[in-house]
Amino acid sequence: MTFRTSTAPLALLAALCAATPVFAQTAPIQTDSDEGPVTQLDSIIVTATRNPDDPPVVAEARARLSRTPGAVAVVAAESYEDRYALALSDTLRNVPGVFAQRRWGEEVRLSIRGSGIGQSLHLRGVLLAQDGVPVSAPDGFGDFQELDPLIARYTEVYKGGNAIRFGGAALGGAVNVLTPTGRNAGHDNLLRLEGGSFATRRAHLAVARDYGDWDLYAAGTSSGSDGFLDHQDSDSKRLTVSAGRRFGEDREVRLIVQANDLDLDISGTQSLDKALNDPTAPDPYVRELDFGRDVKSVRVTAQTRWRLSDSLVFEGGAYVADKALFHPVPVVLENDYRFWGGFGRLDWTGQVAGLRADAFAGVYVRTGDNDSAVFLNTGGGNPGFQIGSTLQTATGLDAFAEGRLFVTDRLALIGGGSWGRAEREVDNRSAPANSATRDYDWFAPRVGLLWENPDGSQVYANVTRSVEPPTFLELVQTPVPQFVDLDAQKAWTGEIGMRGERGAFRYDIAAYRAHIDGELLNYVVIPNNPALSFNAEDTVHQGIEAGLDWRLIDGAPGRLTLRQTWTWSDFFFEGDATYGDNRLPIIPEHAYRAELKFEHPAGWFVAPSVEWVPNDVFVDFANTLKYPGYTVVSLNAGVDLPGGVAIFADLRNLTDERYVSNANAVTDARVAATDVFTPGEGRSAYVGVRLSF
Repeated sequence: MTFRTSTAPLALLAALCAATPVFAQTAPIQTDSDEGPVTQLDSIIVTATRNPDDPPVVAEARARLSRTPGAVAVVAAESYEDRYALALSDTLRNVPGVFAQRRWGEEVRLSIRGSGIGQSLHLRGVLLAQDGVPVSAPDGFGDFQELDPLIARYTEVYKGGNAIRFGGAALGGAVNVLTPTGRNAGHDNLLRLEGGSFATRRAHLAVARDYGDWDLYAAGTSSGSDGFLDHQDSDSKRLTVSAGRRFGEDREVRLIVQANDLDLDISGTQSLDKALNDPTAPDPYVRELDFGRDVKSVRVTAQTRWRLSDSLVFEGGAYVADKALFHPVPVVLENDYRFWGGFGRLDWTGQVAGLRADAFAGVYVRTGDNDSAVFLNTGGGNPGFQIGSTLQTATGLDAFAEGRLFVTDRLALIGGGSWGRAEREVDNRSAPANSATRDYDWFAPRVGLLWENPDGSQVYANVTRSVEPPTFLELVQTPVPQFVDLDAQKAWTGEIGMRGERGAFRYDIAAYRAHIDGELLNYVVIPNNPALSFNAEDTVHQGIEAGLDWRLIDGAPGRLTLRQTWTWSDFFFEGDATYGDNRLPIIPEHAYRAELKFEHPAGWFVAPSVEWVPNDVFVDFANTLKYPGYTVVSLNAGVDLPGGVAIFADLRNLTDERYVSNANAVTDARVAATDVFTPGEGRSAYVGVRLSF
């Protein structure tokens, strides 16, 4: 494995691997919970032994993910219940290797290990799912707004090829949000009210009931805000109902219904000067065309988990979704989506030739269409002359399997892979000559090692192939819909890492290197307009992801924890005919986050934090323009009161730092338009109250 940059990050990794100090373990501070006595839960680190702080459902999730010979994480709802968490940028902020920065409102730029690195809007390169059911469209194109962080029991993050359990072969892996049930919600009734800067308001009500063999969970959230930037108003309503029936131990069927009514304005992107010096000034162009994204959607899922024997469990489900999108940008998009699909997976534990073993195998099927109409924007977001009409149909099929064989009590060999097929069909009703079909087939093998110590610490290594077919965003490029024939993105990724807990330390460290052929890159031609796409030549993504939780004090006068994450992202072209060995833009090379949290036995806490991007960040493939690094200091505090009442404050960007949180890629800033920057949110304050009863 050859690294082109300084060896300092690797030297640091080696030092961390070698130095695993042992400290005396003291008893945790206990509080009451419907799921048993637990502490305030903040850690996202997975280990092979149960953390006494974890509620049972979260402990089970961590134990399941610990079987993975690669980088994974679990984010429990408790980790952000005393913060204003609006989107994945808030819930995933402490997961190393995940770049999640807000674009506008609830829209997030999400990238794991450089996935979708040039994506100027929405999501590609990461499978986004809820309860194992894709929120992403069948072609892999994704949105975030239908996910409500308050209607999540916990979130699983599978980086890279570690997402094989979902059949996914995307470079970035998968993010799976688990809906609470009537048995594991942790409360009977929950009322949550929040408000703060930029006319922010949110109300959330949830009920959970366990009626013996039956259980019911229902929750609704209504939220809105004027936003930090001009033309960033939002008004969102979400509802979830989950009903389950148990048929004995580990045998259950469940029906989940989710509905969304979202009315979101889009602020657009800005020049670098405006983003840093006058970010809240109105943009007449955005206002005139009334940029927005309005969504009405319903998704219905039927699922089962059924233990067939002591060694065999089946999990499966089917879903159907309907979504209407009204999307004024420089053009007006009116899309009607219909998705459906299903999955089935068998989990087995037992022995092979007298050796301990386990395995899983399954299949995912997803299909659906998008009836898309494109109009000129005549002002005010009003559709004018129709310039495009297409029916876009996508089908995806993934069959997958992975097995572990413990050749010793501690060492497991892992092998598996996924076979996939993706079909894309475009019926261009405006220009029939541009109608087209394209099919993609692949096999993505996977091998690995997992060494497990009795104390729960693990060391792992794996090599995985990933294959990522283009979405319709790349294949049908707008504003005038036309088919662009692109190849699938293919990569081989090697990964090594370690995770565990030693005394006062809990750690999670991974290093990876991906060689990519035909990386799907996007770049902006017209600001605030959908990007154009192409297959690059050879590119490399390599990096280190490190998380370290350190209990500095655990006893009188309370608990003091230092939580740190650091991500090194080194992404570059490799001998490209146009860009040579230039860095790939958008993702910061170094990103560091730290939080120092003091929890008092009386039930109050205070937690200052810092987010630091030390280096400037390129925005073009030619490496001629950067946006500056930044330091953002924030403070979180809260108190538990009698009667199930909790009050919290979330104070952000205390120094009112002017900074760019992310940008859209361009080819060469010397000749391309560069109004592509998204300002970071200024000084703000949010307060909330929770009543659990």
